[in-house]
Amino acid sequence: MSDPPVVAFFNNKGGVGKTSLAYHLAWMFAERGHRVLAADLDPQANLSAAFLDEGRLEELWSETGPRGTIAEPLRPLLEGTGGLGQVHVETVAERLGLVVGDLSLSAFEDELSAQWPACLDRRPRAFRITSAMWRVIMEAARKRGDDLILIDVGPNLGALNRSVLVASDHVLIPLAPDLFSLQGLRNLGPTLRRWRVEWKTRFESNPERDLSLPTGNMQPLGYVVLQHGVRLDRPVKAYGRWIAQIPSTYRSAVLGELPDSTPTPAEDPACLAMLKHYHSLIPLGQEARKPIFALKPADGAIGAHQQGVSLAFDDFAKLAERIEGALGVSQPLWAVS
Repeated sequence: MSDPPVVAFFNNKGGVGKTSLAYHLAWMFAERGHRVLAADLDPQANLSAAFLDEGRLEELWSETGPRGTIAEPLRPLLEGTGGLGQVHVETVAERLGLVVGDLSLSAFEDELSAQWPACLDRRPRAFRITSAMWRVIMEAARKRGDDLILIDVGPNLGALNRSVLVASDHVLIPLAPDLFSLQGLRNLGPTLRRWRVEWKTRFESNPERDLSLPTGNMQPLGYVVLQHGVRLDRPVKAYGRWIAQIPSTYRSAVLGELPDSTPTPAEDPACLAMLKHYHSLIPLGQEARKPIFALKPADGAIGAHQQGVSLAFDDFAKLAERIEGALGVSQPLWAVS
């Protein structure tokens, strides 16, 4: 059985709805019959906070015993006291598991930074540390029989995120329709392409042939435009200006191509979706700890909210279907009604 594809949700610009997108797609893929592992590899741990309440997080972030987070299996390797340990996977739903994030993950930044150049010297420890997060999440997914891994990544271009991106097969880029998001895209694209080339060189220098390593493909999967205002089914003028620049910026910065034309996002094959701002559904979903497309009247989704819930379900189902197509995976046949 082949390993499940790993999709990282990444943007150099924070506040674009990255974590919310990862959260809702994890639920939607599970809804569509996939076995999904969501891995929170952002030290801010916002994805974990979306799935779990504070009481459960307090238990998992134990101060006196083993922590039920991504940091626990990494600790002995990074401290030089042993190899990788087993990671705890929190069961969120029947087909959805969570590798819980940890604020202490940022403390590994310096070690990861030091080991990156050491890979070129063919030092075994450098490869073991650089590939550690990939090996942890992949082992968890194999044991659970997951067929899709979604990773939430913090909004920076440091050594920690480089290690996380090396663990990914595909990169999905959430964007907001503003200048800052476009600038983040211009920073992110060349960095991704450089990391891909640098890891390929290191991958071929691995001195331990029995050590499994990620291929570090980091292939751009496409982009999703989030939280734009809509009037009469069109983005409001203030946002439309920035949305119009996204296709050419994505193609030049991320794909390294010179666009011979400038399609609109609706015509751009790299645009996976343009999701509307769901306004008051978001706080209802946060309160109920549910994706917005699963809200019920008992959760406060009454009247016009119910129409919004239905529209959100259709939006995320279509997006999930497009991602399945891009990944070359199918919705499990038994889940197709």
